[in-house]
Amino acid sequence: MPQRFENKVIVVTGGASGMGTTHARAFVAEGGKVVIADVNDEAGNALATELGDNARYHHLDVSDEAEWADFMEFTEREFGPISVMVNNAGIGGGGPLESMTFADWRKVLGINLDGVFLGTRAAIASMKKVGGGSIVNISSFAGLIGTPFSANYTTSKFAVRGLTKATAMEVADYNIRVNSVHPGYIRTPILGPLGDEVVVGKVAMKRMALPEEVSKMVLFIASDDASYSTGAEFVVDGGWAAGSPVSIGETNAQYYERP
Repeated sequence: MPQRFENKVIVVTGGASGMGTTHARAFVAEGGKVVIADVNDEAGNALATELGDNARYHHLDVSDEAEWADFMEFTEREFGPISVMVNNAGIGGGGPLESMTFADWRKVLGINLDGVFLGTRAAIASMKKVGGGSIVNISSFAGLIGTPFSANYTTSKFAVRGLTKATAMEVADYNIRVNSVHPGYIRTPILGPLGDEVVVGKVAMKRMALPEEVSKMVLFIASDDASYSTGAEFVVDGGWAAGSPVSIGETNAQYYERP
């Protein structure tokens, strides 16, 4: 296994559960020193223990500006300035816009957008100390297409896409790259018992992705292998955002039975 991240310090927010754990494991496997940020202290500490000497856990509410200052001080004290920031922390949200409360609106944007802003700002200051780096912002397929009954979530993920592009233009002179990743249906515990049938008629590849498939994209973007990519969207959605795989008049059953 190539050690693309040897001697590099990586932060993964929301790293104690879901895709975040897979990202953290993958970076450590390639030689990186990973600091896991989350609000689930029990799961975060357990993962850091599992990953060994090249991992640390520190509590972080990504929407809290004061906590970011403490988190970055801890990270640089433990491992040094960072080379990679994966802004992965996020929550879902939904319901009819007409009945959505302002509190529900703000909660989702506070974590999904404000958290990425605060993480990006913190990363830039730290990366300047090591001469550059890569910021990977986890958006969603919902940052590419309209999704009904999830206005707060969709808005937050579109905004992350815009923040990514604006930041990329600002920091290129510092050898810092900024890109967004747009996953679709990923087989994580949050989906419970749902199977591949939920993507029939939506996704050309007829299946959900494994978390590892997203992590491979994240590591590529974070590494020097993507040294000429910045301000770009990297989509891992099985073709969902590309369009409908069902032709006019074709039923979902017919689609599923096609070779």
